[in-house]
Amino acid sequence: MTSELPEMRASDAERERIAEILREAVAEGRLEMEEFDQRLDRAYKARTHGELEPLVRDLPRAGSSSAPAAVQPRSGSAARWPERIGRPATSGGAFAFWGGFRRRGNWTVGRVFTAFAMWGGGDIDLREANFEDREVVIRCFTIMGGIHVTVPPDLNVDVRGIGIMGGFGEQAKDDAVPAPDAPRVRITGFALMGGVGVEHKRSKAEKQRLREAECERGRLEKGDGRGGR
Repeated sequence: MTSELPEMRASDAERERIAEILREAVAEGRLEMEEFDQRLDRAYKARTHGELEPLVRDLPRAGSSSAPAAVQPRSGSAARWPERIGRPATSGGAFAFWGGFRRRGNWTVGRVFTAFAMWGGGDIDLREANFEDREVVIRCFTIMGGIHVTVPPDLNVDVRGIGIMGGFGEQAKDDAVPAPDAPRVRITGFALMGGVGVEHKRSKAEKQRLREAECERGRLEKGDGRGGR
């Protein structure tokens, strides 16, 4: 299947989805490691759908044994929760000492993920992440450092941590309403002379999808109004 708009600019989320298809392909033995590395490099450098599609044209869609992969926009994170749960973990922890770590994009959180930062910092972004299980525990420990966790507004999050001469908390947001089928993520641990913060925030790709949906809804409403007259 090819895109009807090959010249359309590719988003970060679309590049990550192609990267995920490539990772599954090499894990299943469909790609040699050398070819995987080449395609992955081209995926992250791609600017349009036309550059992304040849990279997965001969590979099945994620979770399918026969359907070819394609670059298609998604309608929203809430509609995608079932397909984001139950994947093999790609990371079970992160460590930073006089430095930093980052987990973001299309990665898969293990059932128990442990993060530690001392005299450094860490960034854990769950907005485009997948989850090994419906129940996930993220343990954050920091000493004179900081760990920032970013979650989508519709994720079910329970923050229970301790701050000693520091802070461990969640930035509440009015539109942070958990979806019924979203995984449950418990964030726990402690911060000593440092901080662990949890922020509810939509990804750029999700904001763009919402804007496009709003524009389409407005266009349809205007069309209905003209039809009524």
